[in-house]
Amino acid sequence: MSSYAVGSRSPRHARKMARSLLMLPILIFLGVGMLAASYIGYVLWPRWPGPAVAPNAPPLPITVGGTAFNIPPAAIRRTVQRKPGTQQRVDLVFIWPSLTPPASNAEAAPTGSAASEEVEHPLARIFVTIAASDGGPSPLDRMQTIYRRYLAPETMSAPDGLIMLAFKNDTPYKGEDMLYTPDMIERFLLRCTRDGMGPTPGTCLHERRLGGADITVRFPRVWLEDWSSVAYSIDRLISRMQQHAQQ
Repeated sequence: MSSYAVGSRSPRHARKMARSLLMLPILIFLGVGMLAASYIGYVLWPRWPGPAVAPNAPPLPITVGGTAFNIPPAAIRRTVQRKPGTQQRVDLVFIWPSLTPPASNAEAAPTGSAASEEVEHPLARIFVTIAASDGGPSPLDRMQTIYRRYLAPETMSAPDGLIMLAFKNDTPYKGEDMLYTPDMIERFLLRCTRDGMGPTPGTCLHERRLGGADITVRFPRVWLEDWSSVAYSIDRLISRMQQHAQQ
């Protein structure tokens, strides 16, 4: 009786063993897949950003498009960008004409000081955006290959030393003007909106490429009355961030 029971269980036991051996590679494959998925999920899972650098901290070494800058934290408009290292874009603001960060972003300026007086004038700002280049045409190339076909041929009255052409009304740049200096077009090339109805002031955009970074500077059009000082200050501001980064 016992030998029959043993004999009858042997084939079933053999079949179970065979099925177990067949399942083993599948279980190993599933285990490896789960480990790989866990690792990928850990690597790609969004991390909570670390604490932002204090606005009154020393200038931050920031690389945009492979180009190094040293930027005072108080000049950085977005808190999330207030950190060292490589970034895709940085948005900045400086007081005009001192080219210092706003006192409201750093330590409070003493009452009656020059800095506190500047802060009271919201238009006395110069805005700078540094972004990694997308590989498109440089500002000068855009002027020669894109903008020129949208410009009216007549030269308009402009501040002394500048050439101004209006964009045609049937173009995407309707209501804007192109201004540039004939002897240094790459250094000071502007697209400016005109003063709108009511309190909307005209704004000028100056763009330039520095290495792999595109720099866009925005300021009120009314400053063109002393455009040579504006051009000099923009050069000085960009050069200052570059020189500090190279030290």
